[in-house]
Amino acid sequence: MVTSSGNWAQLIKHANALAEQLKQRRQTVATAESCTGGGIGYLLTEIAGSSGWFNGGLITYTNALKQKLLGVSSEVLEQQGAVSKACVEQMARGAMKQCQSDWAIAVSGIAGPGGGSVEKPVGLVWMAICDEKRCDTYEQVFEGDRSEVRLATIDYVLSRLLENLNK
Repeated sequence: MVTSSGNWAQLIKHANALAEQLKQRRQTVATAESCTGGGIGYLLTEIAGSSGWFNGGLITYTNALKQKLLGVSSEVLEQQGAVSKACVEQMARGAMKQCQSDWAIAVSGIAGPGGGSVEKPVGLVWMAICDEKRCDTYEQVFEGDRSEVRLATIDYVLSRLLENLNK
């Protein structure tokens, strides 16, 4: 991951705060990643002892793997696409099930530089954070190049999970 030291420091800060919250609650998290390509899992496992609260993650870059490993329905993929609210909700639920975790983070987006459209521009990312009771989704369009979009996604979704844990 290429990032400035300031961005990396902020990401580590969020990851450490998340680790503390999950340890205090005796809960676990899992990830289902597409556009971030495992970046969230990488960041979380930079923390020593992360196996106590990070159960694992699935990098499901293709629609076929989203279906096979996470249970995303073909109807959702055909009608709404991989970069959609319904898709990330199903990805997160699938990750919770596959990894037997209390929480799951799912992300799917268009990091660029190509692949965007008028309806779904480069930088569009859908994210979901789910626990057993609810699934919150977030839609953001991040500015910047591919690396910046991916890092902004990681930062944003970890911040939202911290907010959910503090509710």
